[in-house]
This record gives sequence, structure tokens and C-alpha cells, in this order.
Amino acid sequence: MLSNDQITLSPNPLVRALGKLPVEFTKADIISYIVDNDIHALELRYIGGDGRLKVLNFAIQSVAHLDRILTMGERVDGSSLFNFVDATSSDLYVVPQLRSAFMNPFAAEPTIDFLCYFYDVAGNPLVSSPQHVLRRAQTALEAATGNRLQALGELEYYLFSDVETLFPVEEQRGYHEAAPFSKFADVRTEALKYLTQMGCAVKYAHAEVGNFVADGRQMIQQEIEFLPVDACDAADQMTLAKWVVREVAHRHGIEVSYSPKIAVGQAGSGMHFHTRLVDPQGNNLFSQGAGLTELARKVIGGYLTLAASITAFGNTVPTSFLRLVPHQEAPTAICWGDRNRSVLVRVPLGWNNLDDRMFRDANPNEPAVGQVPNDLQTVEMRSPDGSAAIHLLLAAIVVAARVGLTEPGMLEYANERYVSGDASKLENLEQLPASCYESAQRLQAQRALYEAEGVFPPKLIDAWVAYLEGLGDENLREDIATARVLVEDLVETYFHIG
Repeated sequence: MLSNDQITLSPNPLVRALGKLPVEFTKADIISYIVDNDIHALELRYIGGDGRLKVLNFAIQSVAHLDRILTMGERVDGSSLFNFVDATSSDLYVVPQLRSAFMNPFAAEPTIDFLCYFYDVAGNPLVSSPQHVLRRAQTALEAATGNRLQALGELEYYLFSDVETLFPVEEQRGYHEAAPFSKFADVRTEALKYLTQMGCAVKYAHAEVGNFVADGRQMIQQEIEFLPVDACDAADQMTLAKWVVREVAHRHGIEVSYSPKIAVGQAGSGMHFHTRLVDPQGNNLFSQGAGLTELARKVIGGYLTLAASITAFGNTVPTSFLRLVPHQEAPTAICWGDRNRSVLVRVPLGWNNLDDRMFRDANPNEPAVGQVPNDLQTVEMRSPDGSAAIHLLLAAIVVAARVGLTEPGMLEYANERYVSGDASKLENLEQLPASCYESAQRLQAQRALYEAEGVFPPKLIDAWVAYLEGLGDENLREDIATARVLVEDLVETYFHIG
């Protein structure tokens, strides 16, 4: 049970009312909350093949009706949601996860929402559902190592509006800028408020580097960063965040895009994921306060081994590869390093080898606090962007972690690819793919690693490869150089991805 302080301070109204963590929510709890708070609307939300949240709206008509929805869910047309579901046998079930319940902050009437899992005609988890792929990846990692992967995402995006004349935008000067020089702080903080009320573990939000004006419009980059949670929850929370930011922006009359590149020469938007391996007691196995562990380096070896094929799930539109170019704080070479933003896998500053000296220096009137937490070290994958198939991406990262921990030679592989300088200037490093077509080829070449332990179904890999090849960007850089393809057309086509 939560302590009284934790209940009082929780921004989630269901946690405060029920006095328990979401993972402990029962059907009886939900029904009681709905009855006691006179709620008459319910929504089931589920993630389609395009990565967006879909919704079914219900008007609650009785306790029996509510009980039936919570127990049985509803059926949906899978062929309209996924390209791997045949229209001749397309019916699927969606069943709500009680622990995902949240009050919809945008509904006109009080409405409680749930995220759902997909199930097939026999009542079994839909094997090709991205959520279930990620669950299987975690299960396989846990079976092999006894541990699970936690993740936290960084959601970068641009907001667009007509130019303001007061405190004009300064190009590429937006990083952590405050109002009035930073625009749309109210949009950012409103999204932050709703996400925490919905139970998402958010770390902070801030303005990002990307600031510029074009064609009478100001383009302002923002970021929301999460706290580390189980990779399955991290994927769900990132999907919710994209929906929430869009809803808030729309209500302010502002357009938002998660597109990886919206203008040549301007900062692109990534969706970096930080990860850490935790044991059953929740201990961080990447560091205990004295630097990176050998386990962490093995996991990095796995990330680098599968890095090229991971782009098949993390960089899924042609504009992804306009962002992955040298000298733009986006990775191109498959390598890693400490606090180095030119590498693919970055080990950020992690409060290692520290006591409370910083706190005491900043607050000389405070007594010593002793040992500060030393479990904050993560390892960051910097290639993904807003086009990512989030659940499949994190499933691929979990697979890579398992490969790193179980395949021989991963520690040596990682040590050979450590870089301390600008990785884009080194010519002997393997490069990330330069197109969706190339990433599909890399996925095809490494598909056995993804299909091992039944994690990725072969038919899903087939469908994903076919999708990426069908985008027709095999010669992307040449097509742009010769004006056969215009960057502006690509940006417009993929403006609202994910």
C-alpha cells in the first residue's frame, strides 16, 4: 500500500481515491470509483499499426453493462488496424488493462479511459500485436538473465504558429530557454500536468534547441522526458504522451509535429530512449555508483550489434534519414562513448562516485544527508525518432540487450567501439543505414535474432520489411541531390507520423 504522503501528493485522482498503486487496481475498485463519482462515459483505447491511439466510446448504462465491458472488452476489425491481419478473418478482441485506468482530461463529460490488449479468436494474445511482442521480449530476457529492462523516453517535437513580434525567436537558441523568449511554455506545462494526472512517470519538460522562423511561421522545439519504468510501461506512456501533446496543442490552436526533420539545416527531433537493467529487487545493474558495470558494457555490445536493424523500428520514414547526418547531434556511426552526443549509444552523466558535497555547497545551512542515491545511471540509444513504432522499437532494444548478455564476445565488441571524440570524423566505423530500404535489408539479415524465443513472429518481420521497402527511398540521398525528390514534399508527406 502507498503511504499517506504518497497518496496525498499523487497527481492521479484514482490513486488518491482508491489509496493504491495502479498495478493493484481491481475491477471492483474501478466500478466503485465510477459509481461514487457519477461517471457515465468510458473509453477503450488501443494502439493501431500506425502507432496512434484508437478509441471506442461507451455510455455506461448500468453496473452490469459496465462489468461486462471491463470483463469482456469489445471486438474490432483488425484488418483496418494492422496490415498483417487478413480481412477474411479480421475480428479481434480488445480487453482493457485495469491498471491503465485514467480520467480523460479532454472529455466534455467525466470519462474514464483504459489502454487495451489485443486477443485473437481463441482468446489468446495476438502474436503480432506490438504490445505483446514487447511483452514476449521482456519475458525472454527475464528467462535468460533473471532481469528486466527499464526505459525512459525523450519525446521531442515542434510546435508551429504565426510569428510573434514581441521577444522574437532566436534561431537554434531554444535550449532550456524560459518565457518570454521561449514560446508555448503553457502548452508544455499543461501537457505535463495531464500526463502526471493520468499516471505517467514524467521527469520534466523543457524547451529544446530548435527555434526558427520560416514562411511567416515560428517553429519551436520542445521536449518531455520520462522516468525509468518497465519497458512495457515506457512504450504505453510514450504513446499516451504523443496523444496528449497533440490534444493540448490543438486546443491552443497550435500545430504539432513529431517528424524527425522539418527543415534542412535545423535541429531534427529524436525520440531517444535511456535504458537500465534491473534485478527482481529493482537494483540498477548498470551502475551502483562507481561507474559502468561489465553487464552494462555487454548490453551496449548488444545494442551496437543490432543497431543497424533497430533502425527498421526506430526510423520508419524517409525523413528519418535526413536527421541522421553528421554534425547535427544525431548519430551516424555505430559506436558508443561517455557524455558524447556524436555517438549512437551515449552513457550520460550518472551521479557516480559522489557524496552529498554538491548539496552541502549549494545549501551551506543544511545538515549533511550522507550517501546520495547511486542508482541513476542509464545508457541512451540516440538513433530513434518520432516515427518509431514504439512498442516494436523497445522490443528490439530488449532483444539487443538479451543478445548482449547471452552471446559470446559482446564485451570485447563494445570495448572495440568506444569513441571519445567526434564519431562523425572517424572513417573506420560501421555506419547506420541511409534509408528505410537499407534498414529493411539489415533487419532481413538479422531477423533470426529477433525471431529467437518466439519474440518477433516471422510474418510480422515479413510485413515490416515489405512496408519499408515499399517506401521507395533506396536512393534517397541521390534523389534529393538531383531534385528527383524534394525535401519539402517529403516533410509534408510525413508531417503527422506516429
